Amino acid sequence: MKIALVGLGKMGSQMAVRFIKHKHEVIGFDAEQSILQVAEQAGVHTAHSRDEIVTWFGAEPAIVWLMIPAGVVPAELDKWLKVLPEGSVIIDGGNSDFRQTIGHAERAQLHSVHFVDVGTSGGIMGLENGFSLMIGGNADIVKTLEPLFLSLARPHGAYQHFGPSGAGHYIKMAHNAIEYGMMESLAEGYHLLHDGPFKDLDLAGVAQIWQHGSVIDSKLNSLVAVALHENPKLNGVDGYVAESGEARWALEVAKDQNVPMPAIQSALDVRVASEGGTTNFATKILAELRNKFGGHTINKG
Repeated sequence: MKIALVGLGKMGSQMAVRFIKHKHEVIGFDAEQSILQVAEQAGVHTAHSRDEIVTWFGAEPAIVWLMIPAGVVPAELDKWLKVLPEGSVIIDGGNSDFRQTIGHAERAQLHSVHFVDVGTSGGIMGLENGFSLMIGGNADIVKTLEPLFLSLARPHGAYQHFGPSGAGHYIKMAHNAIEYGMMESLAEGYHLLHDGPFKDLDLAGVAQIWQHGSVIDSKLNSLVAVALHENPKLNGVDGYVAESGEARWALEVAKDQNVPMPAIQSALDVRVASEGGTTNFATKILAELRNKFGGHTINKG
């Protein structure tokens, strides 16, 4: 299949490589010239305008996959709707608010363009392992896109269509809220070990032991093990952890639906406090985890 990938950052560039590996024709686009140059060096054919991409598709309706921050999507959608031919498909694979996604799909429909939301999990490990894809949108359109989803999911990932527009991003929102809570729980446990009555515990050793037969064996804990092996005291990490939106959205919806979420609320509160300077060994663990699975920058202390 032919696909345009907009946003060639950490995950977008890896997805482009995966598409190429599975024999899809890919054209990449990014607002940052330096990112385009890196993509070109990795073998990705790139474009420098939206019109160039539309021309590249020829007489066919275009398939445009967005891997950009949620706050940029509305303006980017407006630009694409001005140039895409009828029957084209826009896929939002980022972490957008599902409530906005429903509106985006309605706007696209007015232009006879299909809008599909794909909650994408797997982080920078997706290149090797495959991605987990949570999909919302018209079932018939999603079916036509399955070769793309299969290429991203192999060998250890998966994909599933869950319902109409917004469903994919709604599930990804819940996923990321859970992620907040799980990360916070792990971070607090290691903080307790670090500051407890037994001094100089081998925390990397603890993490490794817990990865063998323990009920908290997990991908997140395995990344804690790596981080603590590399930097046992987490020296140089200031413990700032960004609050990126998804847990906050989940808490807003939970309030509307009268669903209590105390663990996730606490996890969000810790991140917000870290942005204001309240940091400790637990927030250092959180910062390291975000770097390990998402490639997020670590603030140096």
